[in-house]
Amino acid sequence: MERTFWKEAVVYQIYPRSFMDSDGDGVGDLRGIIMKLDYLKELGIDVVWLSPVYKSPNDDNGYDISDYEDIMDEFGTMADWEELLAGLHQRGIKLMMDLVVNHTSDEHAWFVESVRNPDSEYGDYYVWRDAAPDGSLPNNWESFFSGPVWEYSEERGQYYLHLFSKKQPDLNWENEKVRHAVYDMMKFWLDKGVDGFRMDVINLISKVEGLPSNGNAPIADGSMYYTDGPRIHEFLQEMNREVLSKYDIMTVGEMPGVTIEEAKKYTGEDRGELQMVFQFEHMRLDGGPGGKWDIVPWKLPQFKAVMHKWQIGLAEKGWNSLYLNNHDQPRMVSRFGNDGEYRVQSAKLLATLLHTLKGTPYVYQGEELGMTNVKFKMIDDYKDIESLNMYHDRVTYGGADPGTVMAAIQTRGRDNARTPVQWDDSDYAGFTTGTPWIGVNPNYVEINAKQQQSDPDSVFHYYKKLIALRKENPIMTYGDYELLLPDHETLYMYTRTLEQETWLIVLNFSTEKTALEWPPNLLGKEASLVIGNYSEEGMDEKELRPYESRVYAIK
Repeated sequence: MERTFWKEAVVYQIYPRSFMDSDGDGVGDLRGIIMKLDYLKELGIDVVWLSPVYKSPNDDNGYDISDYEDIMDEFGTMADWEELLAGLHQRGIKLMMDLVVNHTSDEHAWFVESVRNPDSEYGDYYVWRDAAPDGSLPNNWESFFSGPVWEYSEERGQYYLHLFSKKQPDLNWENEKVRHAVYDMMKFWLDKGVDGFRMDVINLISKVEGLPSNGNAPIADGSMYYTDGPRIHEFLQEMNREVLSKYDIMTVGEMPGVTIEEAKKYTGEDRGELQMVFQFEHMRLDGGPGGKWDIVPWKLPQFKAVMHKWQIGLAEKGWNSLYLNNHDQPRMVSRFGNDGEYRVQSAKLLATLLHTLKGTPYVYQGEELGMTNVKFKMIDDYKDIESLNMYHDRVTYGGADPGTVMAAIQTRGRDNARTPVQWDDSDYAGFTTGTPWIGVNPNYVEINAKQQQSDPDSVFHYYKKLIALRKENPIMTYGDYELLLPDHETLYMYTRTLEQETWLIVLNFSTEKTALEWPPNLLGKEASLVIGNYSEEGMDEKELRPYESRVYAIK
């Protein structure tokens, strides 16, 4: 397998609205990020993935773009962005921008013109349909943000498709002019010096011809008609040919519902498409039959089975992105660890997992501090359109119990990841001198960067060690992976092997002590501890402490 910088990189995701506010208006901004560049350098990361900073009315926090080639006023100016890029590059850090091209904002000039003048060049830049013959909606697909995917335009006299918010109309990728307008925009940023793209829901851009309904229900899941659609590989190969192949950059596609077979096509080195995908199979393990808000306990054997499937599936062809949280997911220590008594240990254990599997690790802002979910008491404290729409659908219109719905939002809602980064123990966690756009997690007094930077035993310093280890040991990037004890209820064990070197990783996902079952083929071999999340004092070779993780080098 070819060695490349993007396989060896550690990526850090910044959600700018919540990272650092430089001017006291309560909203994070580009100058706030510039203030924290030395912090990122100290952590040791190689790439920053910046969530959208383009012009936007912020219906979906910047994922509804009204001008792809300008900066959102709240975040600063193009000059600020250029200073940020230069500051990152001076520190040897690359910048990966968010590419949101399944949809735009309904305030984008293309859409405004598409509504106003159906016969113009922009008339079919979006997916327009007449009502069905009986006057009903063009089909029965359900939006990701609740309700139907169709919105009527009085001015144009037709419906437009929006898989997400009604303020996020889907672009018509069947139109060659749309594709080339997107490619021109990509070149605009790459020529400014951007080092790659994270592509938002990129596997949804090709829809099945005719946009058929799914059955006869008034509203139904239509994802089988737009996930990994009929022309998706053709579109991405064209994008690669026209743009991506002409620059030395990294690319990752966010792909809801993607299968391993499709992921091999997207990421195969001989295919000329993308380098990595974000898949979501492990993110669905705590969702019941009713989807993400129908929360069920996740079980370690199932979690291992999913991770193993992707490790093996993309081992020879393709590449994995490794993540356990992001701006759309709850905090990983609250979801997969223990955010109470064992918060520090379980945050380190989960970090050990992410950085010792095969693939490129992604760190989401605040993860390196072990930040936790927030439990806001009132629905009015939440800002996320997905959570608010779901609450009103179920409580206001559906008569559901508000307490049950709030508990689901507190567990799975996207705002868990969007509370401000906890920099210190001063007011508003040092994020702003004003009133933050969303509440700060009250535990910032105990959990903050200033305290952790001065504590050598903190989660922050453990991340630094893991990231440094990865730079020094190719086995962490390129070593073969083998899962041990797949059915064990609390132990997650695997090996990484590169040439004559083998590492054994053991992780105890439990609040109890757990016997360490040494693999028979490694018995009697000399093992030295590479890194662990407890002190070596009191370490028992035959037993792991609660949420203990150890990495051994085997001779």
